[in-house]
Amino acid sequence: MEKFVPYEKMSKKAKKELDARRRGDWGLCHPASRQEENRKAYRRHEKHKKSALEE
Repeated sequence: MEKFVPYEKMSKKAKKELDARRRGDWGLCHPASRQEENRKAYRRHEKHKKSALEE
């Protein structure tokens, strides 16, 4: 059993390890790709995909 050491008294390495464990990871979710698109923006690629499929 490990001794209890307050966070303030931990070494920098131990704090970093503890913070990483608490933080976890995003898994399969990518927060950057979850942003909503700008509805007013001109989206050229959609326009050209449709015309390419018709040919």
